[in-house]
Amino acid sequence: MELNGKKKLHALSLAEKIQVLEMLDESKMSQSEVARRFQVSQPQISRICKNKEKLLADWCSGTANRERKRKRESKYSSIDEALLCWFHIARTKMWDVTGPMLLQKAKELADIMGQEFVPSIGWLVRWKRRNNVCFGQRHPARAVHAPEPPCDKGPAPASLSLPQLLKDFAPENVFGCGEVVLLYKAMPGREREGRERLCVALCVNGSGTEKRKPVVVGRRLAPRCFFGVNTEALPVLYRSSANGQLTPELFSEWLTDFDREMGRQHRSVALVLDAERRCPDPEPANIRLVFLPPRPRHDDSPSPCPLHPDIIRDFKSRYKRRLLGKVSSISSETDSSPASIAASITVLDALHMVAAAWDKVQPSLVERCFREAGCSKGKGSLGPPSLAPPRGMSLEDFWRFVDMETELACPPALPPAGAYKEEEEEEGEGEDLFGSLPTKADALKALGTLRRWFECNGSAEGVFQQFYSCEEEVERLCC
Repeated sequence: MELNGKKKLHALSLAEKIQVLEMLDESKMSQSEVARRFQVSQPQISRICKNKEKLLADWCSGTANRERKRKRESKYSSIDEALLCWFHIARTKMWDVTGPMLLQKAKELADIMGQEFVPSIGWLVRWKRRNNVCFGQRHPARAVHAPEPPCDKGPAPASLSLPQLLKDFAPENVFGCGEVVLLYKAMPGREREGRERLCVALCVNGSGTEKRKPVVVGRRLAPRCFFGVNTEALPVLYRSSANGQLTPELFSEWLTDFDREMGRQHRSVALVLDAERRCPDPEPANIRLVFLPPRPRHDDSPSPCPLHPDIIRDFKSRYKRRLLGKVSSISSETDSSPASIAASITVLDALHMVAAAWDKVQPSLVERCFREAGCSKGKGSLGPPSLAPPRGMSLEDFWRFVDMETELACPPALPPAGAYKEEEEEEGEGEDLFGSLPTKADALKALGTLRRWFECNGSAEGVFQQFYSCEEEVERLCC
């Protein structure tokens, strides 16, 4: 018989907490009924519901320990997060990361942040457990096979050259996929004020005729600016992860959808990927995965594939130019400073600018880059001229702004403590800017205003034809 009348606390793991959320969402069970089923108290279930967004983000990130029952925040959380960012960068560059290397880097980061911290073996063990980090092979071991016809969609042997691996595929059936980090609201000369970033995954075929819808990954599961938005209708795919990166789970989800679409079109295609990407299990049925050989450590030479640097740079230049244009046009009609306008740019704004910038990347540039990299037959030729810098900005300053994420390793890789908390607060303050959802009458009135503005200010040839198409779509939705 127990002398102590206290009830023993039963802590739930992350996996069990997700089961609780699913049970509450999918059934009509009360919190008390769910609590009895899991043998916990009702207040515990209530706390799980309050932390729903954070729990789902941890679950979807792929980095959280799903069997962990308590999440104790580290005393040095900023160092913890910065080291995790550095670790992902190191793995991307194919460095052999060791325990002593992590301890040394943690000490360097602490010194940079001005914190008195001496990492120990015990701290490193707990850090690895908190972030689900393990060392070892970056990819599952696989046998190297002789060249096989395209009907075999297994991963291509790395011993062959890229042209040999892709010789049986037409340019329109060879896809390259790459990722780029965007400081989506940063302005020239004010980089440290625009720390919020998005990871954008781009995919296009060798002829430049088929651009896949960009996948944009942020840290928030449902940004406040998404209120009332049908995300399925957006021109990009928005996903979230705890570290704001394209996790293996998110990549596998995207690849599965891509494979199904190719199957519906009865197509057999090749997809060129970085060596860091894991081969999914099961392997896609309609896509042959071609992994590039890993580059030696400290080799900073541009990778020809999976996505040529010129393609990524052209996309970024178009995004940055559109961002500057948006800020400049609003600033000219209001009393707000460019910095305050840039700070008000939302994730939703960025998604539309990403889609517009990607759409403007010219097929001729893509085709030249694929040929130059050996992904398509023929020799590379000179592409279209570089994008002209915005008015009042030199070409050198513009390209420095475009390459901001490359030159400034610290802001994107090592976010200051509380940076993302500040971002959430800013979004919360700006929620009132959206107001109520626009009605059908609002949409029709806005069309009339826009047409009148075109009539009074002139427009390029073909703009009214595009306007009429937009008008027809609005009228269709209003019926």
